[in-house]
Amino acid sequence: MGHRRNIYFYHRLDSENQLKLTDLDESAKKYGLTIVKDHREANIIASIGDDGTFLQAVRKTGFREDCLYAGITTKDILSMYCDFKLDDSTKMVEAVANEQLEVRRYPLIEVEVDGQGTFPCLNEFSIRSSIIKTFVLDVFVDELHFETFRGDGLIVSTPTGSTAYNKSVHGAIVDPLLPCMQVTEVASLNNNKYRTLGAPFILSGERTLTLKVFSDKNDSNDYPTMGLDNEALSIRHVDKIQIKLSDKKIKTLKLRDNSFWEKVKRTFL
Repeated sequence: MGHRRNIYFYHRLDSENQLKLTDLDESAKKYGLTIVKDHREANIIASIGDDGTFLQAVRKTGFREDCLYAGITTKDILSMYCDFKLDDSTKMVEAVANEQLEVRRYPLIEVEVDGQGTFPCLNEFSIRSSIIKTFVLDVFVDELHFETFRGDGLIVSTPTGSTAYNKSVHGAIVDPLLPCMQVTEVASLNNNKYRTLGAPFILSGERTLTLKVFSDKNDSNDYPTMGLDNEALSIRHVDKIQIKLSDKKIKTLKLRDNSFWEKVKRTFL
């Protein structure tokens, strides 16, 4: 890791934390690291904030595969993507300088909407109705029509995203070493007339998930609310969405003895 000496800090800090960032800059320079203002010149990108800031840092810098990402929290406790605290940020600088870090690789999913572009996600893609009405989707696994979903919406999450929105609607937590994606229902409609699986299901990285939006001239379900991680995707008249596991992976810095499952235990137990 010795050649990785250029660091870019992604942040939106208040005046109090801005002073702490100054201390972090000085620590980095002390250990021979270079602070760059353009993320394209960096080989380490560190977000300063919370998990949401980390997701934004990855998205705004283009999901780069040729650099390492790190999360620094401004809060008192560590989180799923933040391995370091701003109050003790010199720990990260020392670890980088002394090569005491390990690299973990997180899988991404790719979302294609009506051929209008492919959008990567680190956490999840979510889709739901933009109006107060049951949302209807035809769900295909590869070429198989699996079910017709009726309810509030669906979440398609990565393994690391399984601890976020997915978990809040009773999805399973998935080991990020498994190349897969998880589909979880949000308030599905199940009765004698309509039926869905009624449970989350996990698809291999070799599968393609296709969602076809049902709409008619009397409603606007073809203009659904879609989320890419913590950003909204605004596209009118949506017909077909295809989701698959990406060939790309995000590389993140982690301290030794701080595995994904240690993070899960620390966060939830």
